[in-house]
Amino acid sequence: MYERILLPVDGSTGANEVLYHAGEIAQWTGGSVQLLFVADTARDSVTVVENDVVDALEQEGSEIVDEAGEVLDSLGVEYSTDVVQGDPVPTIVEYADRYDYDVVVMPTRGRQGLSRQLLGSVTEKVVRLCEQPVLTARTGTDRALAFPYERIVVPTDGSPAASHAAEHAIDVAAALDATIHVLSAVDDSLLGFDVRSAVSEAEGEKAANEAVENVASSAESRDVDVVRHIERGSPHEMILDCVAENEADAVVMGTTGKRAVDRILLGSVAEKTIRTSPVPVVSVRNV
Repeated sequence: MYERILLPVDGSTGANEVLYHAGEIAQWTGGSVQLLFVADTARDSVTVVENDVVDALEQEGSEIVDEAGEVLDSLGVEYSTDVVQGDPVPTIVEYADRYDYDVVVMPTRGRQGLSRQLLGSVTEKVVRLCEQPVLTARTGTDRALAFPYERIVVPTDGSPAASHAAEHAIDVAAALDATIHVLSAVDDSLLGFDVRSAVSEAEGEKAANEAVENVASSAESRDVDVVRHIERGSPHEMILDCVAENEADAVVMGTTGKRAVDRILLGSVAEKTIRTSPVPVVSVRNV
């Protein structure tokens, strides 16, 4: 489980929800949280105060990590702080890799619908690049963040990336004694207008069933409770429906699938889910 948690902080509005959630996870696992502030070197933050050269952004970062530390103190959670300079995205990714954290926890400010993309957000880019699992949680939703998770949605399309993420989900569920809801969506729209002449409906459903059964068999061998779901429609919409209908607490999924390449693609299922899910999404990269 997540005993060593990296939590980048920037003092943004709503981030306290995610801070508390990271603290709850650390409480449960007996783990610790590393609070990290990255002073963006692209910003001109050096000034002179009473004849002393001062980096205002570093000072701000020290105040932010200290305030976050007070919250973790109130939860009785062990933590440490660090303020470093650099480009936020590669700095966070390299920091996570160098110190081999179990998970990176980050907020995302996804909006309802997809008309306004989160292009360029730090969280989105970290998800794309980080080799460690990244737990993202939307702030300001109607769903309160809760831990430990009791019900976890695990989407799969049978790809190596999805299977790798499913194994991670099974590990988490086994540690939490949680139930996993394994979901595969048959999305005919991806196959073109002549889908019914090229690939039969039965073949699509067979592939979905095989993907679900592979994950379910692995989970059951670990004594993890499983609920199977085969749905027809947009995978992203089916994931959100599964979360709502089963009052799931989290989603665990891969960041690439059969139609993706070596990175998460704009508009991909994972990216849409991260933007719109009312519950935390753990993104697992197949490296």
